[in-house]
Amino acid sequence: MRTPRTIAVVAHQRKTLDGGLDELRRRITDTGVSTLLWEEVPKSRKAPKKVRALLKEKPDLLIVWGGDGMVQRALDVAAGSKTPVAIIPAGTGNLLATNLGIPHSLEGSLDIAFHGRKHRIDLGKLGGEHFGVMAGIGFDGAMIRDADRKLKDRLGKLAYVWTGLRHVDGETATARVLVDGVKWFDDEASCVLIGNVGTITGGIQAFDDAKPDDGWLDVGVATAQGAMQWARALGTMAVGRSDRSPFVRTTRARRIDVQLKSKMPYELDGGARDETKHFSATVQPGAVKVLMPRH
Repeated sequence: MRTPRTIAVVAHQRKTLDGGLDELRRRITDTGVSTLLWEEVPKSRKAPKKVRALLKEKPDLLIVWGGDGMVQRALDVAAGSKTPVAIIPAGTGNLLATNLGIPHSLEGSLDIAFHGRKHRIDLGKLGGEHFGVMAGIGFDGAMIRDADRKLKDRLGKLAYVWTGLRHVDGETATARVLVDGVKWFDDEASCVLIGNVGTITGGIQAFDDAKPDDGWLDVGVATAQGAMQWARALGTMAVGRSDRSPFVRTTRARRIDVQLKSKMPYELDGGARDETKHFSATVQPGAVKVLMPRH
């Protein structure tokens, strides 16, 4: 495969993987690239402006270095672009990379960036933003919101477990969920989750049949309350199909509308967002081209 002539890199300065950003630059320049465009940001929310500027240069490849929040911000801008995107998973969860089969190593992920297959995947869209992994509200949103950067730096993935345990006895909300315009759920819910892929935080297989290129979003509602019910629900997910739990209900749709009686925090791909009482999510089929393993 021909090495792209112009490579653009957008990187989260605080994320590390193997030899770090210095090693990334060395490995890229070793390929004989003619032009290297390089941008670094201290926070993922500062990435969109940099990505827009990079894409205006029409690079042959955009490499994104960071975790799911950084990848989400970059894909939000890259959606609809002809430029393929390669992910270097340098974050805490790296859920999109995991679901796409991209290894958590600089050598392995960079090999896919240069020699993998280009494949279009779907993205979800909620509140004007695209997401590649999931959107969640309730228990999930509160857990993500409280697992701040300092806690994630200290505990890594255990940060989500720690904050999750604090919210198992949290409030439930009356949620009304429409799938493709038809009422599907109208009851007390502790969590509403919308997924573009199957595996979510903590390696849990939330949506057993979800695929990032099937043209659908999967939606799940959890009604578990308290530690015992959550333990049963998560235990079922760990050893079998999530939809076999009496506290979990799942389906799929191209549009999901959620109405809550009270405001609750929500998250996109592990990034906390403001509280809301209602939102709509739609699937954007084949929205972005990514580099994936050839097998």
